[in-house]
Amino acid sequence: MVVEMHAGLASDGGSKLKMLLTFVDALPNGNEEGIYYSIDLGGTNFRVLRVEVGAGFVIINQKVQQQPIPEELTKGTTEDLFNFVALALKDCLEGEDGQDGKRALGFTFSFPVRQISVSSGSLIRWTKGFSIGDTVGKDVAQCLNEALANCGLNVRVTALVNDTVGTLALGHYYDEDTVAAVIIGSGTNACYIERTDAIIKCQGLLTNSGGMVVNMEWGNFWSSHLPRTPYDILLDDETHNRNDQGFEKMISGMYLGEIARLVLHRMAQESDVFGDAADSLSNPFILSTPLLAAIREDDSPDLSKVRRILQEHLKIPDAPLKTRRLVVKVCDIVTRRAARLAAAGIVGILKKLGRDGSGAASSGRARGQPRRTVVAIEGGLYQGYPVFREYLDEALVEILGEEVAQNVTLRVTEDGSGIGAALLAAVHSSNRQQQGGPI
Repeated sequence: MVVEMHAGLASDGGSKLKMLLTFVDALPNGNEEGIYYSIDLGGTNFRVLRVEVGAGFVIINQKVQQQPIPEELTKGTTEDLFNFVALALKDCLEGEDGQDGKRALGFTFSFPVRQISVSSGSLIRWTKGFSIGDTVGKDVAQCLNEALANCGLNVRVTALVNDTVGTLALGHYYDEDTVAAVIIGSGTNACYIERTDAIIKCQGLLTNSGGMVVNMEWGNFWSSHLPRTPYDILLDDETHNRNDQGFEKMISGMYLGEIARLVLHRMAQESDVFGDAADSLSNPFILSTPLLAAIREDDSPDLSKVRRILQEHLKIPDAPLKTRRLVVKVCDIVTRRAARLAAAGIVGILKKLGRDGSGAASSGRARGQPRRTVVAIEGGLYQGYPVFREYLDEALVEILGEEVAQNVTLRVTEDGSGIGAALLAAVHSSNRQQQGGPI
């Protein structure tokens, strides 16, 4: 991971890790005050947030509105989509006292973007079922700003971020020792604070501080050292993005159930362990990750939940206890591997920052007193699947050693894509004299 991080920082295209610049060079630190807004657009639903913050880490109140995006808008025009989003913000602002000056908006846009500045970036490509051809290559923040102006709103985007950067911002707001953020949900990504002079592909880059948040896009990480199995190759072959997102396909919630299904299907083909009822195991994605988690966490003596899942979802009736135990074991192995690989990725970031206890940092810092290090973590797989979380935490201690691991905290941080983005809007707004701090 560290080698690929260096390669991605040295040149664009130098690594499967994109190591994208975010131009975020200041993070919230508890001094933020005022009312800020954020829009979170990253899938079939989107959210509008109004966040009121007071000095000293106080989020006074927040208002959230969530609504689905009509399917026709995901395939329509740029103007229609952004006008729809702008009107939702207008609804949120109804009844508010007029404010002097422009209101600051954080825009979480969780699609691949080539960032141009902290408040602008062009869409590289749509994902997640969106296919609005005329948006590709356009500055999405400008598209939203124009739609806001058309609605008569005195609001502008002051921070364009993805959800991982929002999570880092929210983590840093509560704890200034936060140096990285990781999302492990249906997908996975990570970002961290890098020294500006270590970003070789942008020599001479000027920031207001010595650092900048780098969006790793680590789901695409690949290395010959990753323990790839025949099941990983089968999974890759059946996805629409073959040879991409290799790390994500080993560790994220979208895929773990499917890896387990592929293993069970092979067992069914090569033995009579499932009797005559194994046909349904040939259906891709019939075993979801929530079902995999429920199987692994069944602690009843006769594994009655496993029996019910096999019967209702996989159409395998009357599986004997021995077979049910085997299914639990497969789900356990898939979970454990994913959690340990995620832990190794996190240690890779700590190693790059010289916070893994190994002495001189990969970034050149001499050995000193162990520093407290916090990694903000968000996502359903880590938050909602205790076994996964235990395996990840355990692996972190195993790789770092107990002494170093004592100084590393993984802190669950909820709603970086909403509140975190609003806080970043505060930091990067025009009235930022007292807001945020350099990183």
